[in-house]
Amino acid sequence: MTTKPFNVLFLCTGNSARSILAERIIERWGSGRFRGFSAGSYPKGEVHPLALDLLRRNNYVTDGLRSKDWAEFAQPDAPVMDFVFTVCDKAKGEVCPIWPGQPMTAHWGTEDPAAVEGDELTRLTAFRAAFREMENRIKIFVALPFASLDRLKLQRELDRIGEA
Repeated sequence: MTTKPFNVLFLCTGNSARSILAERIIERWGSGRFRGFSAGSYPKGEVHPLALDLLRRNNYVTDGLRSKDWAEFAQPDAPVMDFVFTVCDKAKGEVCPIWPGQPMTAHWGTEDPAAVEGDELTRLTAFRAAFREMENRIKIFVALPFASLDRLKLQRELDRIGEA
C-alpha cells in the first residue's frame, strides 16, 4: 500500500533563509513521506547566499531553490498543502491566502539569521542556530504518530513543537 506524501509549506516574509532551510530539511528527514515547499508574503527574489552555503556544507541539494511569493500556492493548480507553518513573526500576523484543502497550520517562530549584522562568523553562527532549530522541530514533527492522532491532538502537537 502506498500513501501520498504530505505537502508542507513553510512561510516567511522574505522567503530567503528560514523557510528555504525548512523546505530542504523536511525533504531529508521526511524520508519521502513529506514534500517541502516555501514561500513568502514579500519575497526577496533571491535565496540568501549563507542559506545556500549552509545547505551545501550539510550535503543538501540546492538546485531549484528560489524565493517565491505565497500566492503561487493559493492558485487552483498548486499542490494542495496538508500543513502550513509560519516561521517568522511577521508572517504569523499577516492575513494569509485561503489555502486549498484546509491544511493544518502552526507558528514555529525562529529568529531571522538574515537580519543579523556583524562579521561572517557572527552571521554564519546565526544561520547555523536557525538551521538547528528548524531541524529539531522537523525531526519531532516527522516522528509524530499521524495515524493515531485525531485532528485536535495533532494540532496540539504542532503548536507544542512551535513552542520548543
